[in-house]
Amino acid sequence: MEDINLEVARLQKEIESYLNLGNTSIIFEYKERNGHVKLYVITINPRHNQSFLFHSTEGIDKKDCLVKMLDYVKNYRTKENSYTIQWAVTGENELHTSYFRAKDILEAIEKLYYGRDPNSITIYSVVLNPIS
Repeated sequence: MEDINLEVARLQKEIESYLNLGNTSIIFEYKERNGHVKLYVITINPRHNQSFLFHSTEGIDKKDCLVKMLDYVKNYRTKENSYTIQWAVTGENELHTSYFRAKDILEAIEKLYYGRDPNSITIYSVVLNPIS
């Protein structure tokens, strides 16, 4: 019998190794809704201590979500646009630069705002990066 927790841990480690984000922490957040599981992969940038949504998937259970996420991380660089967003925490003067992969500008902004009040961040620019 397969131990689902071992499989979940293995898939999470494989996703982390594919992403290879250095000092950036990765959080796997699972939410059950309507008999399905939604997985949110969140990154925490150590430079400015802010968290952002990397990507979300939905599946029948944690393993299904992780298999879909692994497929996404293996291919997202070739399938999604790269955006640079310049932003600041509202009320602070320090300008930050963050990079997102998304299908469009709206999705990139949603990833920036994930889990926070949109009024807590001021966006100064969103740029579609050239294809490399």
